[in-house]
Amino acid sequence: MDNDNINKQSRLNKFIDNPQKALWKLALPMMFGMLIQAVYMLTDTAFIGKWVGADALAALGYVFPYMFIIMGITFGLGAGATSVISRYIGEEKKIQADKAAAQTILIGISISILIILITLIFKENIFTIQNANGKAADNALLYFKILSTGSIFMILSMFIRAILAGEGDNIFPMKVLGSGTVLNIILDPIFIYHYGIQGAAIATILSQLIVCLIFFYYLGVRKTSYLNITLSNLHFDIPIIKEILNIGIPSSLSMTIMAMGSFILNLILNSPNAVAAVQTAGRIEHLFFLPIISISSSLVTLVGMFFGAKRFDLIQSVIKYGLKISLLFSCISAFFFYIGAKHIIPLFTDSTEIIAISISYFSIVCFSYPFVTIGMTSSRIMQGLGYGKPTLILTLIRVVIINAPLGYFITRILELPIFYIWYSILFSSFIASTLGLLWMKKVINNEKKKIIVT
Repeated sequence: MDNDNINKQSRLNKFIDNPQKALWKLALPMMFGMLIQAVYMLTDTAFIGKWVGADALAALGYVFPYMFIIMGITFGLGAGATSVISRYIGEEKKIQADKAAAQTILIGISISILIILITLIFKENIFTIQNANGKAADNALLYFKILSTGSIFMILSMFIRAILAGEGDNIFPMKVLGSGTVLNIILDPIFIYHYGIQGAAIATILSQLIVCLIFFYYLGVRKTSYLNITLSNLHFDIPIIKEILNIGIPSSLSMTIMAMGSFILNLILNSPNAVAAVQTAGRIEHLFFLPIISISSSLVTLVGMFFGAKRFDLIQSVIKYGLKISLLFSCISAFFFYIGAKHIIPLFTDSTEIIAISISYFSIVCFSYPFVTIGMTSSRIMQGLGYGKPTLILTLIRVVIINAPLGYFITRILELPIFYIWYSILFSSFIASTLGLLWMKKVINNEKKKIIVT
């Protein structure tokens, strides 16, 4: 066995020796890669907002829920794959981990084909249900036609990233995804200048194609990763697929529910400028989620490996450390956006109405960041332990049971200004995070008891 594989094989022991260092080793590359992606999103928004106009910004808002569904399915099932692979590695079941990686590729291909077929069939009517009309609806359709057709490259790239995360490698995916994002940023102004909002979609698809080709070369040609994906494993293995889906489907459904929440919010707002404002604020707000998503996603890998190795002492210590760091980030971000929103929003649009709505959004929603942090981290930890359903149920409570009905009641029954909708977001985040934290503690205690009994 060569030195490269020996080093990768010993990654589990290195993680066990220093869990806190392991968390940063996993989180920092992911954080950096996502930072580049966030810069792209902001650059894309600025170019579209300044060069194409407010209708194009609104179009992004109408497209976002659909793309969020696609990304949600991908990230959800990817989290299931990461959890299964990391637990197999923790149990030192290399052959099973290899098979799980191959099944992840097959799931990615199947999901890609299904999504492309669905979007091709229904794309003509998908924006009318959000009350989109005029130029905003036309721009949304132009943008979505291209983006959905090429979504296969994004989906497969994210599934490969999930495989590598399962074996504890976030550095190479960061380099590849970061390079793809830089390419996207370079292509964006060129294509937007010549083709408008369609150019933004073309630039995205081209960069994702390059990323996907690099990943397949790395796994299939060079075979540099610890896990081996061979042709003999590229057939459907039902037990492993079920294991991945049991964790991944609830997570995917939870992301889909969040996308439906965006649909409902667009309907409640019932204004292109308001939709554009929330879309712009959401892209800027993504900066807050970078460290939180990175840390919580890294916890899936670490908790899965430690769970497979039956090291609950390490699980508890890394959870406490991860939550502490994440809450620090969330408080800093809340303060930053509360103070700085009025200076940041005008960089992306000249519309005074969009600016005013976005600033009002940040003035309230930023206080939900610590609660979002607790809820997200608790859900991801439970995924690492093999529990997918809590993520789905907590999302149902936050979006369907609390946020959407309360937002509708505030604006349509009480006929209050949309400013008050932000309070429903804050309240729902508080309830969901409290339940998530309590649920996580119960799951950990139950798993510890099982180990003691056996």
